[in-house]
Amino acid sequence: MINASYPSKRLRRLRSSTWIRNLVEENNVYITDLIWPVFVIDGKNKCESIASMPNVNRYSIDLLVKEVISAHALGIPAIALFPVTPSEKKTADGRESYNPDNLMCRAIKAIKDAVPDIGIITDVALDPYTSHGHDGLIENGEILNDPTVEILCKQALTQAQAGADIIAPSDMMDGRIGAIRATLDKNSQSNVTILSYAAKYASSFYGPFRDAVQSSGCLNGDKKTYQMNPANSDEAMHEVALDLQEGADMIMIKPGMPYLDIITRVKDEYKVPTFAYHVSGEYAMLRAACDNGWLDYDAAIMETMVSFKRAGANGVLTYAAIDLAKALQN
Repeated sequence: MINASYPSKRLRRLRSSTWIRNLVEENNVYITDLIWPVFVIDGKNKCESIASMPNVNRYSIDLLVKEVISAHALGIPAIALFPVTPSEKKTADGRESYNPDNLMCRAIKAIKDAVPDIGIITDVALDPYTSHGHDGLIENGEILNDPTVEILCKQALTQAQAGADIIAPSDMMDGRIGAIRATLDKNSQSNVTILSYAAKYASSFYGPFRDAVQSSGCLNGDKKTYQMNPANSDEAMHEVALDLQEGADMIMIKPGMPYLDIITRVKDEYKVPTFAYHVSGEYAMLRAACDNGWLDYDAAIMETMVSFKRAGANGVLTYAAIDLAKALQN
């Protein structure tokens, strides 16, 4: 019990100068908290801007390697890799997802050869590879759970064998974590980590990402039968518990800022490594406000990162990682 009160207790004394504010600061953002999501495209010497995501680009493998070398030099510990699959390779069953010579696998190998010490996190889901834009197989309008899990296991194993450090299933199929863990372990990939998108919500903030991977034009319907209802919190705790029981090593909450309460609940309850995805729509609206002069970009993005750390996140996947790393270095 704190009995002191004004005027003997003046909280402003601890805000009176920069050095004392820094001294009593409760939460800090470090470069090692940042995961940088990157988009890779086929071809050579190609860099494509994304209209809905200012300052974010798609890179061919040769240019992406150079960008990752620079990111590593800044101190960024890991990247999250997302491929842009050519339309002619998209099929209803997403078979390109487990082709050992697909764009994702070639990018993993090239980056690992050039920057062996940076972590590579790979997305396990079918939406970049399906002609219908969904994360699973479809039959009579229904997303098929168990047949999709079989393909996700093939995809995860292919990525692990290519050199991925962390497999990140973002599909939200039931039972996929246990199945993927068993598949990896049976095939001498027991050291590969699983970062589960255990609480991935059916959010309105994913639009620019779908532009980036060019899946928005082919998406039929929505993803509400497998991604979570934004109104639900207890359900997220069930999802996380199941994934941890099945062998997940770390948990991702997606999106980030609208779900800070979920981050806090997961961290408080399970005390496992928990990450936030500062998703494309969150980044895009902040960037647009700053580009219009309505907000200060450096201050706003840093405040955003602090909010994730305050909520309990161990780290953040953010498109602003490079900007943040440069600011933190300075």
